[in-house]
Amino acid sequence: MDILSNLLIGFSVALEPINIFYGLIGALIGTAVGVLPGLGTVATIALLLPVTYQLEPVSAVIMLAGIFYGAQYGGSTTAILLNIPGEASSVTTTLDGYQMARQGRAGPALGICAIGSFIGGTIGVIGLCIAAPLLADMALQFGPPEYFALVLLGLMMVIYLAEGSIIKGVLMGFLGLFAGTIGLDPVTGTERFTFGITELRDGLDLVPVAMGLFGISELMLNIERPEARDVLRSAVRDLLPTRQDWNRAWKAIVRGSLFGFFAGILPGGGATISSFMSYGLEKRLSKTPERFGRGAIEGVAAPESANNAASTSSFIPLLTLGIPGNLSTAMILVALMIHGIQPGPLMMSEHPDLFWGVIASMYVGNIILLCLNLPMITLWVRLLHTPYHYLALLIVVVCVVGAYSVTYSAFSVLVMVVFGVFGYITRRYNFPPAPFILAMILGPMLEKSLQQSLIAEGADLSVFITRPISATILVIGLALAMKPLLLLLVRSRATNASASGQ
Repeated sequence: MDILSNLLIGFSVALEPINIFYGLIGALIGTAVGVLPGLGTVATIALLLPVTYQLEPVSAVIMLAGIFYGAQYGGSTTAILLNIPGEASSVTTTLDGYQMARQGRAGPALGICAIGSFIGGTIGVIGLCIAAPLLADMALQFGPPEYFALVLLGLMMVIYLAEGSIIKGVLMGFLGLFAGTIGLDPVTGTERFTFGITELRDGLDLVPVAMGLFGISELMLNIERPEARDVLRSAVRDLLPTRQDWNRAWKAIVRGSLFGFFAGILPGGGATISSFMSYGLEKRLSKTPERFGRGAIEGVAAPESANNAASTSSFIPLLTLGIPGNLSTAMILVALMIHGIQPGPLMMSEHPDLFWGVIASMYVGNIILLCLNLPMITLWVRLLHTPYHYLALLIVVVCVVGAYSVTYSAFSVLVMVVFGVFGYITRRYNFPPAPFILAMILGPMLEKSLQQSLIAEGADLSVFITRPISATILVIGLALAMKPLLLLLVRSRATNASASGQ
């Protein structure tokens, strides 16, 4: 059967009243999970697994999938309004989204997020329908050397996430890599930099670190600078993007959607990496890169489109290969296995109603999320009119609850406070926090793929350049890194020459 007839089967399943209901429930829960930092999609899906025992397999997966991609919608809300990323994939959104809010443009920022997320998610679903078998075969060709090259390419974005000084951005990246090494060695199990603290054996959790770096540090800076608080209380108008906003954002939405789709196919690629890399790409392509980090709407549109497209396309390896690309899809895999269904190449023929029903539900789910999020913008932007001492208290409560909910331990709250102070000090001296987070996320993945590659090839480093895919990715990464570094070198020499001539 062709794609059209398969989709007709899928929509006949997805549009059943019971499945629409569970899709709506999933979208609502997912949005709430994204809005509330620290809750997390993995924990939410895991908690709801017992509920799926009583549901039909299609309804269960539709609900859990709605939670997964719905969280990408909601994660941008607190990122823009409070500078607190609700999801790891929303960290990049804070860079320009929060600056837009401070400029009284929270409405357009939230609006472009909702619309960009809808377009990204829809493009992801269309791509999933057309290219699932082909792209699944391509993903099978990725071994540890290819993952190493891909992650290294992601780390090159540190240079483009550096606000101001590239040197300061790279330094923060190195500190992030160090933070990512804390815990057990992924291969040998040796403890590293734990200092006998049991809670550090599993490494530093991203959620309290991100909330400290972005939320707590921002709170401390605003308390120190009363003029910043006045900006937050400015009137919010024009909730939908202007024509000028659209002219700046639409190309970023398209590029971010396509980039996120292809990144989401690969296990380990996912929404977080795609959001960082799409942001770096837009900054690289922009004729005015200095606008990024200061309220550029492209800096909001690109990562939000990318993370939603990636969350959708991550179902390709799950449904066609039975390989979860991230922890959230791993939980959905558990739900399928609970019902005695094994995802894989035969799933399309053995369970066409489930396979295509889930895909069709994503079309419906994206429409539901768009309808939910745009009207709710007015509710969220009212936070900006809250007196700052109340807003500060709200931020502290959200951060403490979010950090505590990660491990249900006061240690996570302590980690958040420590990184809040660290973020405050570094931001006072214009050290950007985003490269730190990116390096912390990608560092363990880079180390694991490097060790796996060297073990498999007998410590032969040539494996990274003799395999065509990894070699191509490395060349692209080198090219991305060289231009800013060369510009920095040229400027340094010009400065030295000017100084010597005086």
